Amino acid sequence: MNKIKDMNPKELKKIMTVTERMSFTKNFRSATAEEWFVFIPGFNDPSTGGAAGKAIVHYNLYGNKDMFINTTVILDDPVLFEEENFQLVYSICDELINRLVGYADTLLSVHAGSNSYNAEYKR
Repeated sequence: MNKIKDMNPKELKKIMTVTERMSFTKNFRSATAEEWFVFIPGFNDPSTGGAAGKAIVHYNLYGNKDMFINTTVILDDPVLFEEENFQLVYSICDELINRLVGYADTLLSVHAGSNSYNAEYKR
């Protein structure tokens, strides 16, 4: 299936509104990992009514200056699993990477039903 499509201005505005209003809070921190609850306007976890997802950031440290980051994003709202929301899911995850890890060398794994994907960010 081809998930690439042109976006109309209305859809782009909706995506920008969601990503600008998205927020997150740290739930857990260890020496090499963080877990963040992700709050996405208009979406939530259907079983708890809380955060629509979570992001887990794991730092692989190599020596004292090199590192590689593994980031997993798990989205729980079934509406985000629908194929017509792929661009929204992609934009949400791209913004999470920007805000949480700043586009350092990162391997991203997104779990969002049929909108799941993997990506690698290299500086």
